Amino acid sequence: MAVQSLPGGTFTMAEDLTVSRMGYGAMQLAGPRVFGPPADRDAALAVLRGAIERGITHIDTADFYGPHITNQIIKEALHPYAGDLRIVTKVGALRDAEGGWPKALSREELRQAVHANLENLGLDALDVVNLRIGGFDTPEPGSIAEPFTALAEMRQEGLIKHLGVSTVSAEQIKEAQSIAPIVCVQNFYNLAHRADDELIDSLAEQGIAYVPYFPLGGFSPLQSDTLHSVATRMETTPTAVALAWLLQRSPNILLIPGTSSVAHLRDNIAAAALPLPQKELAELNGITS
Repeated sequence: MAVQSLPGGTFTMAEDLTVSRMGYGAMQLAGPRVFGPPADRDAALAVLRGAIERGITHIDTADFYGPHITNQIIKEALHPYAGDLRIVTKVGALRDAEGGWPKALSREELRQAVHANLENLGLDALDVVNLRIGGFDTPEPGSIAEPFTALAEMRQEGLIKHLGVSTVSAEQIKEAQSIAPIVCVQNFYNLAHRADDELIDSLAEQGIAYVPYFPLGGFSPLQSDTLHSVATRMETTPTAVALAWLLQRSPNILLIPGTSSVAHLRDNIAAAALPLPQKELAELNGITS
């Protein structure tokens, strides 16, 4: 398989953990509402293989996508995995019969989740496990010591190589770091929602990756108009501009846009090579929530 050179560069989260800054989020490989099998399994397999062929070495997933479906598709498409591929997964939630996302943060639930990820991905150890704590897009107050300690123990057992946290506050990050090292934080952040600006800079100083989700989520009509205007002038798409802005925001930002289409995958990757001129960058920087 010929692998292309990917624009956007790489980021080293740990000595044994260097990934492409442009990654791939596998959530959309499952069926509608991230529940059940995809309508076109062959297309899902093609997207994953296309991502690897184009130089992506960072895949983000979770065994509660489907549930189980997404990880099983990743295994079918890519196992045995390329030596430089790093698969990052999440624990802390389940799927109920109605397609809901109830939390699953007990020690036993977390252990079951880690073993389910190992089995469905076909791995002996997981590269990175993120502990998802907060709500849909906002951290929730409270200690995360108990569930994070459970993951730290599994890291000591060799089931997990590295740890991260998701949908968390700065205080919760510090609490996690008092228990075990973390290599990444996944939070809601984009052009219009920048509550984590200070946090991103702090993590960059520590060499910790920041992985924003919902790069186009929650824009007001006026904010969307500004983004579309910049994209039109640059003869590209709003998605490409939003992704390019994130990559230029800080060198520790890693992207995990998801798609079930090879064509959209190509468009997302092209965003990594999109330079934003100073005029357009200043205009985009004026978009705030």
